[in-house]
Amino acid sequence: MKRLVLIALLMLTACGPIPLHQAETECLEEARLAAQPRGEVGFGAGTGGAGGFANITISSDYVLGRDPAAVFDACVINKSGQRPSQPLYSRSDWKG
Repeated sequence: MKRLVLIALLMLTACGPIPLHQAETECLEEARLAAQPRGEVGFGAGTGGAGGFANITISSDYVLGRDPAAVFDACVINKSGQRPSQPLYSRSDWKG
């Protein structure tokens, strides 16, 4: 019984808010994906042959044309329960 209670408490803790700074860091990537798709392409050739790869990430926020600042704000509030410490467009680490 004690084990079940401990497991339940751990699960509830995992669902709780995270610190504001951590939420802002995590949500910055969501805002970047709302601004434009991300991807990489690679190609290589050698004595064993040639090969290549492509990796493209497109968020639904980008497809729907959502403002990256609104995506950032909503994400931070959802994750931390607090408003961002500063607007997205005034952050020095924003290059959107």
